[in-house]
Amino acid sequence: MNDLTIYDSQAAHWWDGSVRWLRTLHNMVPARLRYFDTFVKRWDGLIVLDVGCGGGFMSEAIAQRGARVMAVDPAAKAIDVARKRAATSGLLIDYQVGTGEVMNLADNSVDVVVCVDVLEHVQSVPRTLAEIARVLRPGGLFAFDTINRNPLSRFAVITCAENVLGFLPKGTHDPKLFIKPGELTSALEQFGFEPIGLAGLGPTGVNRHLDFTFGRVPSTLIQYMGVARRIRATQ
Repeated sequence: MNDLTIYDSQAAHWWDGSVRWLRTLHNMVPARLRYFDTFVKRWDGLIVLDVGCGGGFMSEAIAQRGARVMAVDPAAKAIDVARKRAATSGLLIDYQVGTGEVMNLADNSVDVVVCVDVLEHVQSVPRTLAEIARVLRPGGLFAFDTINRNPLSRFAVITCAENVLGFLPKGTHDPKLFIKPGELTSALEQFGFEPIGLAGLGPTGVNRHLDFTFGRVPSTLIQYMGVARRIRATQ
């Protein structure tokens, strides 16, 4: 479980729409950005870091808003696809192979860090949060989403999405790595963040391919997104 090889094995299909779980990831981008937009009033001119960018769905959407985007992911083949895609799209995105725990960026060098569908996969949440805090400027924003840890989320993500419906490859997630909102809030505060927003994220409809579309939902029991502001240096 927590199989990260899928991001390299399917990299060639990242943008062609032929793989259902990749279409699902792409379909989540508008909902995430609608929520993040309520805190980031204007992306134009900001330096934004996309942690765990994969083949670049979120990176491209943010770059199209006028931000200067840097992005990291451990999946080298996905990064290669993202670089080629950005070049053909005329988008200036600095893609690098790397992990959330160790990033080749200067201290206090970015305005916003975006980290979606990532925290439930990293080797160390504390090390990742510490590294994000290091690269964020004081007052900078950390925008994220992840999966709650409880029996309902395990049933929805593992049993239904992976094993029955096939919206995700089997073994994508390890439910032991899911994160309760209270746990994440405490960790954020430990690393010098002030949580300023939390909301549920989930399916709200289907499109013509019979894939889910996504939006903000009332409950955070399965998946949730949030924003935190860096207010002090890590102690």
